[in-house]
Amino acid sequence: MVKLNRIYTRTGDDGTTGLVDGSRTPKDAARMAAIGDVDEANSTIGVAVVALRAAGLDLAWLPALLERIQNDLFDLGADIATPSAGEDDDFAPSEMTLRIVASQVARLEDEIDRMNAELGALTSFILPGGTAPAAALHVARATVRRAERAGVAAAREVAINPLALAYLNRLSDYLFVAARAVNQKAGGDVLWRPGATR
Repeated sequence: MVKLNRIYTRTGDDGTTGLVDGSRTPKDAARMAAIGDVDEANSTIGVAVVALRAAGLDLAWLPALLERIQNDLFDLGADIATPSAGEDDDFAPSEMTLRIVASQVARLEDEIDRMNAELGALTSFILPGGTAPAAALHVARATVRRAERAGVAAAREVAINPLALAYLNRLSDYLFVAARAVNQKAGGDVLWRPGATR
């Protein structure tokens, strides 16, 4: 798998970076923007995990699920960094190729449904806040949305695994519901009051 003896290689000093197949691409290519946004999203989820553990809420199961998602996001970054094998590429994983698969998307959907079953129906849009861990989850949600937009933009230029894009779409929903679940433990959602601040 991965073995890093040196952190800097100088190979990217010319403004290019290596893809999984050994080819090189400009660092500002749409594919690389998507990979960077996925990395940033992963980092914001890490901040949310730390905030959750510090808050001491009765949600011990959530940090472990978020860490599993962080691992998925590394797989997803590798997926985007692996060029398509051609028109017949079905984006199936192999021993040497990481790809997001349908079961990873389905797992997010199952978790969304499980959490949502414990929440009241929304009667208004909610503001991204409440508790510190919920606010961190909302930052992660917004960052994942940006990663999804970057992935969609990259897919206009190069072939991207459709399940990677579906995973990002579902992940932002997951983080929204997780933020609601956190706030439910500490007073509930912060509701938007249309026009109230005029």
